[in-house]
Amino acid sequence: MPSDESATTSVPNAAKTPTDTATGTTDTTVPRRSGGAGPHRPLAVVTGASRGLGRALASGLAAAGWDLVLDARHGEDLLAAADDLAPAATVTIRVGDVTDADHRADLAAAVADLGPVDLLVNNASALGPSPLPRLADLDPDQFAAVLATNTVAPIALFQALLPHLSPTATILNISSDAAIGAWEGWGGYGASKAALDHASAVLAVEHPDLTIHAVDPGDLRTDMHQAAFPGEDIGDRPEPATVVPHLLALVAADLPSGRHRARDVDPATGVVREDAA
Repeated sequence: MPSDESATTSVPNAAKTPTDTATGTTDTTVPRRSGGAGPHRPLAVVTGASRGLGRALASGLAAAGWDLVLDARHGEDLLAAADDLAPAATVTIRVGDVTDADHRADLAAAVADLGPVDLLVNNASALGPSPLPRLADLDPDQFAAVLATNTVAPIALFQALLPHLSPTATILNISSDAAIGAWEGWGGYGASKAALDHASAVLAVEHPDLTIHAVDPGDLRTDMHQAAFPGEDIGDRPEPATVVPHLLALVAADLPSGRHRARDVDPATGVVREDAA
């Protein structure tokens, strides 16, 4: 990574630095930049970017010429992602939980210095208990926590970033087939994503100049999907990177706001299959 002043560790608000929930240690907020950044590159905010789909999509965006503000709860993994992406893009990271109002304020402060934001990807999600319980057995507090991450936080982050969005920004709210399907054990998670779908549709009506998509990426080989099927081999699920071209095409396409399955979007043209459900 080219050397400049922002490639070093910086602690602008050390007293408010979030704790890495994976390790129990305190991590710092570290802006990382590269010589590949330019003044006219679009800016994307991606939550849950340390692993899985979020990290894969961040990589795809960087390769496509985007600069990035990334968030995740796991500091070490987020730092590693920033290091991987730094040769291709300006990468600014904030370690924390999207359900925390102070953390969302930190993200808003970051983009205020870098913006405007052309793309917001609400990817951070919570599965809930593993193994997945039936709704009759789902603890109400655990259900509330899933809703807080999957439904409330994306709306709250949209609110926080709204003053910093470009006039024609795109919002990708990562959904799930569980939002529209009924399967035993998936009631809590599915309800949270169904609510996110509906909120996305309402936001699109309320903000017609923005493009707001709810996107089902499909089953992927991620830690969350493994937690949904503990002890099972999920090696037959595709890697998160396989869906990234479809998501990039959706972002680039001139499509009206709506709900989509990622694999229904042609990665070359951005056209949605006519027979898409």
